[in-house]
Amino acid sequence: MSLLPCEIVETKATNIDACVIWLHGLGASGHDFVPVVPELHLPDTMGVRFVFPHAPLIPVTINNGMVMPAWYDILTLAGAERQLDIAQLMASVDAVAALIADQCEQGIASERIVLAGFSQGGAVAYQLALSYPETLAGLMTMSTYFPTSETLVPSVANAALPVHVFHGSRDLMVPESMGLDAVSTLQKLGFSPKYKSYAMGHELCVAQIQDISQWLQGVLSAH
Repeated sequence: MSLLPCEIVETKATNIDACVIWLHGLGASGHDFVPVVPELHLPDTMGVRFVFPHAPLIPVTINNGMVMPAWYDILTLAGAERQLDIAQLMASVDAVAALIADQCEQGIASERIVLAGFSQGGAVAYQLALSYPETLAGLMTMSTYFPTSETLVPSVANAALPVHVFHGSRDLMVPESMGLDAVSTLQKLGFSPKYKSYAMGHELCVAQIQDISQWLQGVLSAH
């Protein structure tokens, strides 16, 4: 399997010893969060590679079958549960797992890799990080939900994984209640997730970027 195409941003030219793999949302691309990296203002002592993969182009049912970047098809938003193509979600999990393996082959230990995801990307990140067989540095999810919570088989290696969930209190696309449901599920699974919401919609804000920076510095300095 060939690797997903990615945008790569490094915080410094040498001594890269950590990685953040950051998944975008529906209809977006790997370019979306590239501008966030300099806004994190990470210390010069931190050598971090940010990997922003591009989701494959697929037809999306809720958008009248329009072909767009997506980690999986969404069949309907009707009712309390949105219906997804779980097989496609799991295929995306495998594709991103290959990126983790590639970073490990390049010399970055799995314990120094953070998985992050926004919206659809967060759904993939939940499944992959919590089931990944080798220890990761952390999981960060933004404006997302946990569609595979009932079928997830948690990995022993990541039983103590640091998790931070971010959400907007005015999010109309993925209501905050879905983010809070994910937090509740994580707690039932034995995790101790951090949670923070902001007065915003389906997006990122300046205060959140500052909080993301602090959290990343914390989990990457803990190893």
